[in-house]
Amino acid sequence: MTGSSGTYVVQRVARPVRCVAWVPGSKSLTNRAVLCAALAQGESHISHLAPGDDSVAMLDILETLGIEIALRNDTVRVSGQGGRLRSGPLTLSAGLAGTTSRFVTALCALGQGPYVVDGLPALRSRPMGPLHEALRNLGVSVKGIEAPDHLPVEISGPIAADTTRIDLRGDISSQYLSALMMIAPLLIHGLHVHLTSPLVSRPYVDLTVAVMRAFGAQLVEVSESEVIVGPGGYRSADFSVEPDASSASYPLALVAICGGEVHIPGLGMNALQGDVRFVDLLAQMGCEVRWSADGVRLARDQDRVLDGITVDMADISDLVPTMAVVAAVAGTPTKITGVGFIRHKESDRLGDLVTELALLGVDATETDDGLEIRPSRHLLRPARVDTHHDHRLAMAFAVLGTAVGGVEIADPGVVSKSWPSFFSELEKWCQAS
Repeated sequence: MTGSSGTYVVQRVARPVRCVAWVPGSKSLTNRAVLCAALAQGESHISHLAPGDDSVAMLDILETLGIEIALRNDTVRVSGQGGRLRSGPLTLSAGLAGTTSRFVTALCALGQGPYVVDGLPALRSRPMGPLHEALRNLGVSVKGIEAPDHLPVEISGPIAADTTRIDLRGDISSQYLSALMMIAPLLIHGLHVHLTSPLVSRPYVDLTVAVMRAFGAQLVEVSESEVIVGPGGYRSADFSVEPDASSASYPLALVAICGGEVHIPGLGMNALQGDVRFVDLLAQMGCEVRWSADGVRLARDQDRVLDGITVDMADISDLVPTMAVVAAVAGTPTKITGVGFIRHKESDRLGDLVTELALLGVDATETDDGLEIRPSRHLLRPARVDTHHDHRLAMAFAVLGTAVGGVEIADPGVVSKSWPSFFSELEKWCQAS
């Protein structure tokens, strides 16, 4: 419910939760699919589109660039132009959408420009340097308007026809690599990317490969040290977006914390998204899991105390806040490693997470590359927590709040980035207990 100061006040859940959670479409799949559809030649249809600000920003930018978009409910028709973009000068606003801003920055390299890619202040503070440098090495003019390697940035293409190979760090954000991969089929000779450091979030790169192939990319190969994408463009396609595995982590965590059972329709064991691995982590902690043709069911008996785990979450880093709140109610400590790079997400997802968890009574400390969380169920207390412009912090804190009640989530509207109806859905799940 809404508090007097505009916060969202989480109600305590005293009984096991038994619910069906209908999760919105994957934001990661949506943004990749609409971009590939825009670069294809002809009409594509994408269904079960993700709601939220990130998807809206991507569609709005594509329209500004001359791509015909027709949206009806959760299905969009994209009339691809085979890589042709409206010439600049144009300003393209990504709002708070980091993925959108990075994908669009690479996309603009295919056009004449000039294009200015910008965002709200929180997005302007996020680093973009490796992507900007890679585009410069491809012959694109990339100029920081206010600060080097940050938004707003002015881009003028096209990419040099004789450039086919670049170096790129892989240990900061896989979004840089995915952005370059998706424009590569439109280049005369394709693209060969040499990775100069280990690749983080590999499942997101695999997700990019799957979507590119669904839209007809002829050659996409990824190894530990290089990525090769052949020329040939894309073809139009019909694409159904599967439920968002990152968003599914919240109803799953709710049951892990409160007990009961949840059914997530449509998210099967063959899901494309790496974040579906969160189900396996909860199973390691003591939850019961049943996969079926129509989705996944997860249950926890109230008498079963969860076990803490040690886990490298580099490949599923968006789920660190969700894992942290589940770990807080476990009977033994949890150690999360491999995620030092998430300090540069929408928030400092290590420092800000630990700071706000401490207000709720959670015994957690930040390490060089992750977190350590010790049993805290009996230490939990209500407090007002800041979301730091981060939708994932807001949703994770709300789920933990069901164990204590009275937790106030500041700036609850931040969830519009990925799941605008999250709080009303949370209330439905809790009422189904």
